[in-house]
Amino acid sequence: MSNLIRQHRQRVLAAKQGAEGGELDQKAANQYELMLMLQAGHRRALKQIQSIERKAEVKAKYLPEYQAYIDGVLQGDAGRQDDVLMTVLLWQIDVGNFAEALRIAEYAIGHDLQTPDRYERQTATMFAEEVAEVAMKRAGTETAIPAELLLKTYALTKDQDMFDQVRAKLHKAIGIAMEGEDQLPEAAEHYTRALELDERIGVKKLLEKVERAIKNNPEQAQPAG
Repeated sequence: MSNLIRQHRQRVLAAKQGAEGGELDQKAANQYELMLMLQAGHRRALKQIQSIERKAEVKAKYLPEYQAYIDGVLQGDAGRQDDVLMTVLLWQIDVGNFAEALRIAEYAIGHDLQTPDRYERQTATMFAEEVAEVAMKRAGTETAIPAELLLKTYALTKDQDMFDQVRAKLHKAIGIAMEGEDQLPEAAEHYTRALELDERIGVKKLLEKVERAIKNNPEQAQPAG
């Protein structure tokens, strides 16, 4: 079976999860089990790798094998619990593919999907924290995450219940990204909010630096837009 035919079949079967009638038909159920088995094998291989950087490289090679299935699930829009999709969501964040992660997260949060048993955080909390951590790690590099994508993450999760420390971490990441894009008033706003939520988040010096820069450059005193 060629790759194109196999991918089409995966999309069709995954989309059947959203068909009217509620229950998965046997072919769609079998497809889900096959994807679980594939992912279990991939996770076993990943456990043998100690380097976080190397793990991300391997995940990037694995992810195309799930794309047709994920597309089908999102198209079907059934909202059933799906551990394959939830793990792919995390992997997309790990490799820095934030646009695809946002697409999956919107579906997962909208349908109140839960994280797999091996993760102990609620979906919105997990998503916000993982995005923030990867964004801060990549800040100032060629692979820095644009502030626009971080703002979309915030918009998606702002009405969800989560620990203040996690929300503070996301505000810090947004502030860092906006500072890197010379949006200093906006950066100051997010640093301030992060500090309000968690005084130990580590933004006091960042906030002071941005406020000095704004004071020395009155033209930047007003937020853009």
